[in-house]
Amino acid sequence: MQKISGWPLFLSLAVSIASTAAMAQEAERIPSHCRSLAGDTAPERLWQASVGAPVPDDAVRIHFIDHAMFAIEAGDVSVVTDYNGYIGDTLWAPDVVTMNQAHSSHYTNNVHGDVAHILEGWGAYGEGAEHDLDLGAMRVRNVPTDIRLGNGNGTREGGAREPNGNSIFIFEAGGLCIGHLGHLHHEPTEEQYAAIGRLDVVMAPVDGGYTVPREVMMRIVERFRSSIVIPMHYFSRYGLNDFLSGMGDDFAVVEPHGSELLVSLDRLPGQPTIMVLEPQFLSD
Repeated sequence: MQKISGWPLFLSLAVSIASTAAMAQEAERIPSHCRSLAGDTAPERLWQASVGAPVPDDAVRIHFIDHAMFAIEAGDVSVVTDYNGYIGDTLWAPDVVTMNQAHSSHYTNNVHGDVAHILEGWGAYGEGAEHDLDLGAMRVRNVPTDIRLGNGNGTREGGAREPNGNSIFIFEAGGLCIGHLGHLHHEPTEEQYAAIGRLDVVMAPVDGGYTVPREVMMRIVERFRSSIVIPMHYFSRYGLNDFLSGMGDDFAVVEPHGSELLVSLDRLPGQPTIMVLEPQFLSD
């Protein structure tokens, strides 16, 4: 496993902003089809700007808030994933929140009043939810997955399963396909892998217990073969390191010592890269 740490070295691997004015004139959102391929060049620069600041037309900003919550921004559209009601000491509110019902840390019944779209990753028992929201600069859709029930302790052992009780959410923006695996309780089926498609960026829960076993998550990440993998939903550095060490020599590891990335299609890393972001609540 190739490991790179420290801010100066990360500058050569983070993502720069490249002009795509001609494409922006043709369509409001650069189509992704979830089939984007990594470029041959390494990203050159990380732009840091507070959540809510303008984002270039061909880029997506990803900010790790906490646990499984990320702010994802493209154009004039913003989303917070696995929203639990508290994103920090801020008056800022996203346009969209996505939620999963596995634990209270992944959903809330009290959503900020300025949020226009509340996408729950579950529906009537066994039926699941179906979302496909096109907001111009970003498309948000989901693929339902099963949720464990009945064991009472939140771990993976024992208990029944509710079909389609949670969701993987996919965000298409700036020509990129970004997947948030949420509180995943099982490896996706072949049909689910096909519905998800090719992910350029994936946020993966690596706790190894409350979601899927760590070796299963490693297999899932290898299957997606995303250009950027962002670990989330871990409870100790030991658990995170176990995931990183298990990913082998095919994945570079970058620790930028920051909470966000600005990514664009033409500056994805040529080698699949795990970006270890540090969670940071938002503030005004």
